[in-house]
This record gives sequence, structure tokens and C-alpha cells, in this order.
Amino acid sequence: MSIVQHYVNGAAFAGTSSRTAPVYNPAQGAVAREVALATKADLDLAVAAAKDALPGWAGTSLAKRQQIMFAFREAMNARKNELAAIITAEHGKVTSDALGEIARGLEVIELATSIPQLMKGEYSESVSTGVDVYSIKQPVGVVGIISPFNFPVMVPLWFFPLAIAAGNTVVLKPSEKDPSAAIWMAELFSEVGLPAGVFNVVNGDKESVDALLDNPDVAAISFVGSTPIAQYIYERGTANGKRVQALGGAKNHMLVLPDADLDLVADSAVNAGFGSAGERCMAISVVVAVEPVADELIAKVRERMATLKVGDGTRNCDMGPLITKEHRDKVAGYLEVAEQDGATIVVDGRGIEVDGAADGFWLGPTLIDKVPTSSRVYTEEIFGPVLSVVRVKSYDEGLALINASRFGNGTAIFTNDGGAARRFQNEVTVGMVGINVPIPVPVGYYSFGGWKDSLFGNAKAYGTQAIGFFTREKAVTSRWLDPSHGGINLGFPQN
Repeated sequence: MSIVQHYVNGAAFAGTSSRTAPVYNPAQGAVAREVALATKADLDLAVAAAKDALPGWAGTSLAKRQQIMFAFREAMNARKNELAAIITAEHGKVTSDALGEIARGLEVIELATSIPQLMKGEYSESVSTGVDVYSIKQPVGVVGIISPFNFPVMVPLWFFPLAIAAGNTVVLKPSEKDPSAAIWMAELFSEVGLPAGVFNVVNGDKESVDALLDNPDVAAISFVGSTPIAQYIYERGTANGKRVQALGGAKNHMLVLPDADLDLVADSAVNAGFGSAGERCMAISVVVAVEPVADELIAKVRERMATLKVGDGTRNCDMGPLITKEHRDKVAGYLEVAEQDGATIVVDGRGIEVDGAADGFWLGPTLIDKVPTSSRVYTEEIFGPVLSVVRVKSYDEGLALINASRFGNGTAIFTNDGGAARRFQNEVTVGMVGINVPIPVPVGYYSFGGWKDSLFGNAKAYGTQAIGFFTREKAVTSRWLDPSHGGINLGFPQN
């Protein structure tokens, strides 16, 4: 069985450990390959390669960096079908969804091609007699990236194109559940001219993560994952003197007002709740229905759910499997919790007929009504195709419910009332807001990130704000005068 290796200093690297982990094809429920799990020594070697490459890459002209980013964008776009097939084979999401993931990642590469504009500083002439002050942006150093399984292409692309374009070097630790896409991108980057050592990929588990967090030559860490791990990453990384952006979990609510277009709401709830089998940090997992619309809305959602085809992502299905058997079983367990807590299971995804192998990690779209807000089904991030309905009596009650959540990643309101929408966008304590848009993931030149337990640190992903995270600003005060000077004066300088 083939083993997915690491990619260090511009070449495949087997590592020094014999430890491996299985990489499944989730639609078949079978191990497709193994992935090497790095030791601390392997990770440190990759960091050393990135450190060695840093001076040369940081000293490379902005024009040359821009040219390489353009070439990387064009090469990835030309071969996106190949990359999408890798995503589907290891993650399980359907091919169209994999292509959508790549398209959103390409947006960030496109932003990175404008790096000369993004790296511009400021200049103030004659702040004092003969004195000018100006600022310059310089790379922060070696950047570590720890990315999740649910977007093996898009999430790494949130970070490394901008980090590299800004003059940093990178060590990426992708999820060991679907590592091949990261290796593919690293190889492609080298093919289009990126120097060896600038972008390295190390596969591994907690040992590799801790090695990144502890290595003194790593200056910054970018992370996306669950809230408990995000908090761990943030605390350990900052304790070691690193700047850290750690994006955590979510429990995204959709507030539906009585004047909303319920056909649009039903379409949006199904798309946002069950796309990628619900394994999205921006998935809608709770529909907050302001009465009296709940019964009609549930009927419309149920009607649409009946048309969904679940199966192998290569067979033109609507939804694929979950990532592993363990995760599938964990998500399915929430249905038992719902029943015990008195909720009503409207559509049960257990035992669904699928267009795929019997051993695949299947769980069909599931709809649960009248979920108590005290239930774990409501309070915890399920990360699967489970859509809950909570009924409320008013806008104010729905808003209070959303704002009481410990998560603050994304939310949406569906209404035809512009005043209510404007009020919602100002009053809701969530970082990304959709108005009649169910998954409000910002375009590449705005930043992605939530509030509360959905983000640790104040640095969000991608967008122009990310340049501030991946650079350090230096202020220079300069005076060029004739050889004469004013002599010795120990007083504070005056204008």
C-alpha cells in the first residue's frame, strides 16, 4: 500500500519514523493508502529548511514573487479537476463541491498576486526640519499552518499564498485524514518556480503540532479546527512567544422571520445544512423559526430533502459520506440524544439507501424539530448532516438565543424587511452575517473569522487584514542634511 510522504525543501521526504495512519476512501469504507506520521525531528528538519530559505525568499523582489503567484494560480486552475478528484477520494465530498472549494481558494491566490500593492507602506515628509518618517512591511519569518480535514485545499489556501507572497516561508501540517491535496499543491508550487524550502508539508498528529508550537524558529501559527483545539493552539503558541490566529468551532443559526420567502429559506437551509455532509464550519445547523412559520417551513424542507441523492461523490450525487466511521457514529449518536431530550426527528438519516458501497461512512440528511436549547444537540457542534429547528415567538427572542451562544462564527437572517435586517446585522454578536444568504463566507479580499469561542486572537483569515498578521511593520525616521550639524544637545528633540 502506498504511503503519503512529506514534502520538505522541494522534494519528497520519507521521514525518520515508521509510524503511519490510514487514509480512507470514505465512500468505500476502505483504507486507500497510509500517511507517514512525522517525529519532532522530522518537523524540526522542515522548519530548518524553511528558516534557511527565508533570507533568499524575503529578499526576492515583489515583482518576482508576484510572477510566481500568477503562475501558481494559472497552473492550479488548469488542473483543478485533478485536484478535485483527490479531494473527493479522501474527503468524500461530491466533485462539484470539491471544485467549489478550489474556486474559493483561488480567490486568495488572486489576492496574493496583488502583493506589491498590499505591501506598500506610508511616507510622511518633513515631520520635523529635514526629517522624514516612513513605514515598511517585512515578513514575520517562518509560518506554521495547521489545517483541518473538511477543506483540505481551501483552508490551507486561506493562509499560505498570502504568507509566502509577503516574503515568509511556510511549514504546513495538513489533516492526516486527507493529506494528499497538500502534497499535490506543494509539488505544483515547485513546478512553477517557487524555490526549495519556501513551502514545506509535514504530515503528522499531535507530536507534529506540538513541535510546530514549540519550535523557537517558528514565528507565527495559523490554525482552523474545533474550539477546544483552537484554544490549546492559541495558549501554547502565544506562551512560546508566537503570534497566533486560531479559528475554532461554530453553531451557526438561521433566523427566519414570518415575512421571509419560505421557498428561498427551504432551499437555503437544505443547501447550507447538508452540503459537504454538514462538515463545514459555516454550515447552518440551527433554523430559528419565528412563529407561525415553523410547520410550513418544515414541510418545505422535508419535501426538498426527499429529492437528495446520497452516495459516492464521483457518481453525480448531492451529498457524500462522512470522513470516518468514528465520526459518522458520533454524529449519528446525536439522534439518540435528541430522542432522549424530547425532540422530534422529522427525517432520520440512519439506514438511508445510498448510491455507493455498503461499507461507506454514510449518514443521510437529518431534520430534528422542537430541539430543546438545553440539549447537547443544540449546544454542541455536531459537524454532520443534522439540521435542528428551534421555534421562537419573536425576533427579539431569536436574537437573544443567537447571542447567548458561546460560538460566534456565522449567522443569517431571512426576511423581506430591510429595517429588521439592518437591526440584525448591528445587534447580533457574530463575526460573519448573511442577509438572505445562508453561508456568508466573505470573498477573498475580505477577512474570514468569527467572534467569541469561534476565534482566539484577533487576526482573521485571508483578506487584506492577513497581511498585517504575516508582516511586521517597521517605522524609519530619516534625516539627510549637509555635513554640518547643530552640535551636542542633551535635551528632548524639538520640531
